[in-house]
Amino acid sequence: SALKLDLEEKLFGQHLATEVILKALAGFRNNKNPKKPLSLSLHGWAGTGKNFVSQIVTEHLHSKGLKSNFVHLFVSTLHFPHETKIKLYQDQLQKWIRGNVTACASSVFIFDEMDKLHPGLIDAIKPFLDYYEQIDGVSYRKAIFIFLRSARGAGGLWHSGLIDKNLIDYYIPFLPLEYRHVKMCVRAEMKARGMTVDEDVVTRVAEEMTFFPKDEKIYSDKGCKTVQSRLDFH
Repeated sequence: SALKLDLEEKLFGQHLATEVILKALAGFRNNKNPKKPLSLSLHGWAGTGKNFVSQIVTEHLHSKGLKSNFVHLFVSTLHFPHETKIKLYQDQLQKWIRGNVTACASSVFIFDEMDKLHPGLIDAIKPFLDYYEQIDGVSYRKAIFIFLRSARGAGGLWHSGLIDKNLIDYYIPFLPLEYRHVKMCVRAEMKARGMTVDEDVVTRVAEEMTFFPKDEKIYSDKGCKTVQSRLDFH
C-alpha cells in the first residue's frame, strides 16, 4: 500500500505501468515458493519514468534503495562498453549475480539501456531467469530482475531470445507524456525542493520543452527528463 501511494503521488501519466507493477510485485512477494525469479521489462521513451519507477520500487524492497548492497544497477554503455571484452563481461556478470544472490536471496538487478546490451550478455543472464530450482547450489527464485529499454533504441528485438523461453514475466509499456503531465512533474519537483508552487514558472518550464507532432504539440519529446535543470534556470 505504501508503494501504491508513492507511485500514485510521484509518477504521472503511467496508470497502466503502475497497475501492472503493483500486481506483479504483490503477487511475487506474497508467493512463499516462486518457481522462478520475477523479471520485468519496462520500455518506453526517454523521460517517461522507467528509471524513476525502478528507484521507487527498490526503496520499497530494500530500505536504502539504489544505495543498498542488495540492489545492483548495470548501465550497458558504462559497465560493458567494449565489444572485444564480451567474454570477460559474461564471466564477471555471472559471478556478480551468483555472489550477490548467495549473500541475499531477494537481490534486485536493474539493467538499463537493454537496447544497447550485447546479445552475448543477454545469454549470460538467461540461466538466472529460468525455472531452475538451483544452479550450482544457489536458488535465484526470490531475486528480481528489471530491464529498462528505450523505445527509440535500435535493438527492438534484444529480448527475442528471452521471449522464446518466456523468461520475462511482464512487459510494461511507458506511454509518452503529455503537456499536462510535464506540468505535474514541474510542480512535484518544486514541492520536493520545498518551494512554493508558482504557476507562472510551471508554465514557463513546460513551454520550453519540445513537443510533437510539431503543430499539435501533444507529447513531450523527452518526457520529464530535463525538468530539473530547466527549473534551476528559472
